[in-house]
Amino acid sequence: MTGPSFSGGCQCGAVRFRATRLGRPSICHCRMCQKQFGSFFGAFVTAHDDGLRWTRGAPSYFRSSETVARGFCRDCGTPLTYRHPGGIELAIGAFDEPQALEPQVQVNHAVRLPWIDRLFDKPAYESEAMNSFHASVASYQHPDHDTEAWPAPCHRHEGPQND
Repeated sequence: MTGPSFSGGCQCGAVRFRATRLGRPSICHCRMCQKQFGSFFGAFVTAHDDGLRWTRGAPSYFRSSETVARGFCRDCGTPLTYRHPGGIELAIGAFDEPQALEPQVQVNHAVRLPWIDRLFDKPAYESEAMNSFHASVASYQHPDHDTEAWPAPCHRHEGPQND
């Protein structure tokens, strides 16, 4: 995908990017991607280095293998990148408009979780209580657009305090 500019970043706003040259969106079922996202798969789109610019901050990296480094926000932990010898991929969920990046292919399909093909056959559950709770949540997340600054501190939950 060449043409329009796509922006995105982490949950707290410490790391933001703009990409103008994107490749094919995909999902990866490998165990490393599952661990990186804490989910059933990782969703990525290839970004060409000459069309990728970090507009605020930059990712920190964890080397998950001898050839791959996975980028994330050091402040809030949001998964952001997958850097490999052939280039860099950006996490689709980190984009401000992820709906524009529908995955076109699945990789490592042979090692997907055994029930993934049936996942969306499950019934959808909604309740008035759940909808009411979600409507009442005050989000500390960075908005889905670029800002001059993000003055709110990163709100972290450090877990229970032991006295």
